[in-house]
Amino acid sequence: MRRQAKAAAQLPPPEQRPRHVGIIMDGNGRWAKRRALPRTAGHAAGSETFRRVATHARDRGIQALTVYAFSTENWRRPKDEVDAILDLLARYLREAIQSMARDGVRLRFLGDLSVLPAPLLALVREADAVARTVEGMVVSVGFNYGGRDEILRAARTLSARCQAGLLAPEQIDEALFSSLLDTAPLPPLDLLIRPSGEFRLSNFLLWQAAYAELYFTNVLWPDFSPAEFDRALSAFAARERRYGGVS
Repeated sequence: MRRQAKAAAQLPPPEQRPRHVGIIMDGNGRWAKRRALPRTAGHAAGSETFRRVATHARDRGIQALTVYAFSTENWRRPKDEVDAILDLLARYLREAIQSMARDGVRLRFLGDLSVLPAPLLALVREADAVARTVEGMVVSVGFNYGGRDEILRAARTLSARCQAGLLAPEQIDEALFSSLLDTAPLPPLDLLIRPSGEFRLSNFLLWQAAYAELYFTNVLWPDFSPAEFDRALSAFAARERRYGGVS
């Protein structure tokens, strides 16, 4: 309680908080291993943390929260683990369809969802339809997402337009390229949080993170608390963002 109170006391004013926060939700497996539990238990605990942190981010006035749930590489994991993650996603989608309007949260997805099982894809589409009627914080979930894949998909779209004579190569600029990324409707990424003691982006929001502030913590994702989120906000407010210039 004392640590949480300290974090709250140091919370920056709203104008100094990021608009768009990204989180690499890492450490579920290690959290479970330390407790002699199956990895699936770690993912279940991590999903509950996601719910708590998303609600807390909304209450802190964050406009957009983007989380890395399942990468394009995660399909290589054991089938029972992948199936458990898909089941957790389905459960969350059913809850979100009922709660988005009440909670003031709009759910959307990043990544190539075409590979999802048909019943799960139907839930995604139903959730998307509901989200379009809701006002509030945007929560984007990266599922079957990879930053390189996202960039390649945008590049292929631009190439096709050029080949069709709809676009000249010299017309391609950062704004046009960004408009074709999965995050196009969102404000620029301000803060990227990586729990679990790792110090890499792991193919997450590679284009968007160019000038984002990075925050690393040794806390494993299932143990990541609202107080830890507030510490990340405080660290962000203390940074001087120069975007390649000088102060």
